[in-house]
Amino acid sequence: MPNIAIVFHSGYGHTQRMAEAVAKGAQGELLTIDAEGNLPEGGWEKLAAADTIIMGSPTYMGSVSWQFKKFADATSKPWFGQAWKDKLFAGFTNSGSMNGDKHSTLHYFMTLAMQHGGLWVGSGGMPSNSKAAQRNDINYLGSYAGAIAQSPSDASVDEMLPGDLETARQFGARVAAVAARVAQR
Repeated sequence: MPNIAIVFHSGYGHTQRMAEAVAKGAQGELLTIDAEGNLPEGGWEKLAAADTIIMGSPTYMGSVSWQFKKFADATSKPWFGQAWKDKLFAGFTNSGSMNGDKHSTLHYFMTLAMQHGGLWVGSGGMPSNSKAAQRNDINYLGSYAGAIAQSPSDASVDEMLPGDLETARQFGARVAAVAARVAQR
């Protein structure tokens, strides 16, 4: 079984709930970036040992949170030694608006992964884009680059849509399946 780490920051709990759904699908371990932008004790070692790193952050002002950015800047040490080269990477995000420039956050993750010499895994899911589609359908927001969710700015964590959380779970399962296939080669 692949060793999958889900490293993420969550400002208000919505991205954490999404991370938990991703972890359930991927059977991966959560590494929470705290409010000061730091990993938990042993976090760097867990990332070094991981075959796959799934990154998550809320989308704030069109990009990742400053806490995630602090983490990303700190990855320059493994970058310098190419320690994460050829690992699989993937990403997910949540914002208050339907669009909210979430794709900019996914592109940030992809760029960081490419700088590390990593291999990107997208969502692999079809969008729910027919006239019969409902907001609670899987991949209703139509992302191919990673999993995205939308939570109104005044919605509690408990009000996150089951369809967005199931999209995140299926995304985690997809990443784990790709990681297992790569490990067999």
